[in-house]
Amino acid sequence: MNNEKPVFYATPGGFDIDDIPEVLASGGDWEDVLSEIERLSHERIVVNLGPIHPSTHGVLRVILEIDGETVRESRLNTGYLHTGIEKNMEFRTWTQGVTFCTRMDYVAPLFNEAVYVQTVEKLLGITDEVPQRANWIRILLMELNRIGSHLVAIGSGGNELGATTMMTIAFRGRENALRIFERVTGLRMNHAFMRPGGVAQDLPSGTTDYIRELLPNLRNDIGELQDLTQENPIFKLRHIDVGYMSLSAMMALGMTGPCLRAAGLPLDIRKTQPYFGYDQLEFDVPVRDKSDAYNRVQVRFEECYQSLRIINQVLDKLDECEGDPVMVQDPAIKWPAQMSIGADGQGNSPAHIREIMGESMESLIHHFKLVTEGFKVPAGQAYGMVEHAKGVIGAHVVSDGGTRPYRAHFRDPSFSNLQSFAMMTEGGQLADVVVSLASIDPVLGGVDR
Repeated sequence: MNNEKPVFYATPGGFDIDDIPEVLASGGDWEDVLSEIERLSHERIVVNLGPIHPSTHGVLRVILEIDGETVRESRLNTGYLHTGIEKNMEFRTWTQGVTFCTRMDYVAPLFNEAVYVQTVEKLLGITDEVPQRANWIRILLMELNRIGSHLVAIGSGGNELGATTMMTIAFRGRENALRIFERVTGLRMNHAFMRPGGVAQDLPSGTTDYIRELLPNLRNDIGELQDLTQENPIFKLRHIDVGYMSLSAMMALGMTGPCLRAAGLPLDIRKTQPYFGYDQLEFDVPVRDKSDAYNRVQVRFEECYQSLRIINQVLDKLDECEGDPVMVQDPAIKWPAQMSIGADGQGNSPAHIREIMGESMESLIHHFKLVTEGFKVPAGQAYGMVEHAKGVIGAHVVSDGGTRPYRAHFRDPSFSNLQSFAMMTEGGQLADVVVSLASIDPVLGGVDR
């Protein structure tokens, strides 16, 4: 800099502005500062979201490379919740396998059970012998579970954006579904209620009336949550055009479920390949015209109402077939026990206990062998599919003719749908990453299994 300091003297007439000398700032210091600013503005930062973070819907590690607030690259790292469920199933009987697979997607456990028992029944060749009442109970539980899963998806997605009220309303609604599960299966989750050949036990007396009493509350909670979000300007700003995916891209990546139907394709296994009796029920497949975060939420809302529609039809059918069996009558598969849950939440039927403990040694031996050794399944392999709340879930089961699966492998929809995460988020804003992930609705128990 120019070190000569100008001196100005106060005079009665002041001084002329032109008398002020021009001073130019220059030198190495300023050049270094400017070059460093330029370098930093083009430097990318790698940020870890998770694996211990509430917005990753489980222990999922999201690795983001950001340039300012823009996501340039995103990668997912799974495996932090690996439980070895599929491998463990190779060392348990076919019936015990239900206890393992129900723990995969723990938000929607009944779909895991359904696809597994459906596939085992194919191997056994007893699909047509399963009592229809058992299938109606399966459909009832799955549709209630679909509502519960969607409410968790919508509510937790809102909570991650700071809307805690969305979470509380969603869990209040889900609680009604869990109450029904507890009444029917004895548990709120991880039920192990569906069995190859049917279900563990019939509905307790008065269950259909109990469900009808709770359904209006469940419908009101869904409606209240919808009123909070559908036209909320903040919710729309955070969701519309966020995490957009074209239909062709989703088809190429194997996406299914609400994400795919939001793009306009009505792919629903309940309609295209009906199972358990869905072809006897009237319901629609909700679709939208663009798969972004907003429309995925709307599809889930509409699917909740369709599930309520299905549930009401199934309740009428259950009333019509009350007293029918809920398990195949083949003594090689059916346990002799007819479970009857007592006031303490435990117990078999008194008649069964009296027979096997005091009257028939043969019944006791037969029950013991079925429970401990299990039944044999003919050698072969089968593949089954059901429409999970998150998309198509598939099960590939292989038997070597023994009492345990040789191999059980699941095609989990959360794992398949997560393949789209990079395409959804790269080029977008860092703030939209959480919204995009929530719109996929992954559960890491199903991803890692």
